[in-house]
Amino acid sequence: MRLRKYEEFEDDAGRVRRYLRMPSGGLVALDADVASDVQVARWAWVDPGARVSEGVRINSYAWVGAGTVVGPRAHLGTGAHVGRGAVVGEDAVIGPRAQVGAGARIEAGAVVEPEARVPEGAVVTADGVRLAAA
Repeated sequence: MRLRKYEEFEDDAGRVRRYLRMPSGGLVALDADVASDVQVARWAWVDPGARVSEGVRINSYAWVGAGTVVGPRAHLGTGAHVGRGAVVGEDAVIGPRAQVGAGARIEAGAVVEPEARVPEGAVVTADGVRLAAA
């Protein structure tokens, strides 16, 4: 079986979005800015307008929302979801099945534990402190 190079999906607003299938099987929106060495595993998604820096690993079933920024060498665990417009700092780790809300900020070196839920607009610091949205 040969996989197609591109996939097309209709978003909630009825717009057709085109995704490039990466060599590892993951899907990256054509208008996402993803460094050439980023690992996007099978069944992982990077949505339109996202920016993903060098050395990032996105495991299977992880989802990077539209307009999200992922810093260098960050790691998204299996099934992790980073919401629209969130920022994940350099060397940060988002654990398996963790959810980061829209507009949240995960600072450089911070770790979001597996299955944790970070609320919209919250901040997680490198020492694990969660600050409520302003």
